[in-house]
Amino acid sequence: MSTYSASEQGAMLSSYEDIWLVEGARTPFDDYCGALRDTSPTDLGIYAARALFDKAEIPASDVGFVVAGNMAQSSYDAFFLPRHIGLYAGVPLTAPSLLVQRLCGTGFEAILTAADQIAHGKAKVALVVGAESMSRNPIASYGHRAGFRMGQVEFKDFLWEATLDTAPGIGMGNTAENLAVRYGITREEVDEFALRSFGLASKAWDNGYFDDEVVPVTNAHWRLEGYQDRGLKLADKKAALSRDGHVRVSSLDALAKIRPAFGGVQTGGNSSAIVDGAAAVFVASGDYVRAHGLKPLARICGGSVVGVPPEIMGIGPAPAIKSLLDSRGMSVDDVARYEINEAFGAQYIACERELGLDRDRVNTQGGAIAIGHPLGVTGVRLTHTVSRQLTRFDGQYGISSACAGGGQGIAVLVENPA
Repeated sequence: MSTYSASEQGAMLSSYEDIWLVEGARTPFDDYCGALRDTSPTDLGIYAARALFDKAEIPASDVGFVVAGNMAQSSYDAFFLPRHIGLYAGVPLTAPSLLVQRLCGTGFEAILTAADQIAHGKAKVALVVGAESMSRNPIASYGHRAGFRMGQVEFKDFLWEATLDTAPGIGMGNTAENLAVRYGITREEVDEFALRSFGLASKAWDNGYFDDEVVPVTNAHWRLEGYQDRGLKLADKKAALSRDGHVRVSSLDALAKIRPAFGGVQTGGNSSAIVDGAAAVFVASGDYVRAHGLKPLARICGGSVVGVPPEIMGIGPAPAIKSLLDSRGMSVDDVARYEINEAFGAQYIACERELGLDRDRVNTQGGAIAIGHPLGVTGVRLTHTVSRQLTRFDGQYGISSACAGGGQGIAVLVENPA
């Protein structure tokens, strides 16, 4: 029996008729403090954007707008992240840029923001980038600008402290535990779901599914005439990073031995991996697509953003998806593929039960438990992935979705051009 009525919630809905996701590319996602640990999110974003230009048939000179998503400011020049990504990717100096942030929904918001701008006639092509360095989250001190008082010097780990929602006074992991209690979700069920995520992601890599999505990262140096050079250098003297670092073959026994992280069903093995990475996509108007003979991956049909109680923030995808479908007279079964962020195993299972999802249609190439969840990047990755799956598996509609800290949910509906 449902313990949360998604249909009672209001939603901020958007709808588009002729907006297209043309192409996408991402870096591999590497484990926290791995080969990407020294690279700023700006440089990760530049790398993904340049890789996209190399891959797609859209010249940088045609981009009229850059929108970037990023959560944690993890470099001293973080204020300039969207602008620098555009400039060093080769976008015209005259093309403006914007940074968006909706916590774990940031990447989705970046795509919807681009679609909004194009729908309003402000641009024909937008470069959308999500970039995140979890490794470079700072050890921070707030409140000491006026000096240090004796015994009151305080530095904390921003990466850890930022997971605490100070409204309900609990961490993000505890919100998943609340859902586990409400929906009667057991540790064994969560571990089994994590095993599925690792298995599907490993299989997808072995079968070459990610070959057309992930661009290997090598050391790079970029020049911008009249300005300072930038670059990227992998840590540990690595020459290249070509595969998601957290994806590995696991076993139920190994997962079962990991200690609970929050006193319940969630562990480090069945929660989303902490990783660094970036992803980029092109969003374009139908007029541009047709004029240039492009073959887009998907039509962006619309999106929905909702609010939910902060203490069960992980349920967010359920009302976001339901409101999006209801607004179009569609049912859950009308959607061929779903990509729902696996922030926590119990959180996903709660959404699955709330919506009555067929698990065989969801995260079929693995999810964030295996691949990772670089906060501002995830929405870009999931929307690109679900769009690719529609053309690969001949489905008509796909949805990408995630919960967001503080109690929100977001979803994007895409349609196969065929």
